[in-house]
Amino acid sequence: MTMTAGYSGGCQCGAVRYRTAGALGYPHLCHCRMCQKASGNYALPLGSAQRADFELTRGEPSWFHSSDLVRRGFCGTCGTPLFYDIPGTAFINVTLGSLDEPMAVQPVAQSNLAAKMPWFHALDVLPMEPDEDGSDRASSIRLSNHQHPDHDTSTWPQEKRHD
Repeated sequence: MTMTAGYSGGCQCGAVRYRTAGALGYPHLCHCRMCQKASGNYALPLGSAQRADFELTRGEPSWFHSSDLVRRGFCGTCGTPLFYDIPGTAFINVTLGSLDEPMAVQPVAQSNLAAKMPWFHALDVLPMEPDEDGSDRASSIRLSNHQHPDHDTSTWPQEKRHD
C-alpha cells in the first residue's frame, strides 16, 4: 500500500521541519533493536519518501550512524527521532509519529519480528485510564505548551505576546 498525498512533519520543538511532495511507501513498524533504541520505544513506525520529493523546510537534523550503512536523523535541540536514512539510495524514511497528521498513515506491515516484544499483542487489552483533559495538571500543561503545532509556521518559536 502506498499513500498518495504529500506530507509535512517535524520535531517537537519546531527547529527541524520537513515536507514530502509525494507518496509515503511501505508504512510499517520496525521492531529491530536499533529502532527500539533510536526511538526509545518498543517499535519505530517508518514510511519511505522518494528523496526527489523530500525537502527540509526548517533547520538541519543531527545525525547518528547506528551502523556503517544507516544514519538516524533527529532534532539536536529536543531529540525527536525524525529519519532513517541510507545515504545514496532513492529513499529516505520518516518517522510516522513526526508527521503533522500521523493518523493519515496506517502501517501495512511489521518487520524484524525476532526483536518484537513477546507481549506486544496484549497492549490493546490493558486497562484504559481516562483522559486527563479537565485536570489541573492537564490544564497547566496545555497553557504552558512549548510544542510546535502540527502544521507549518513561518517562524518558530512564535513571538511572545505582552499583554
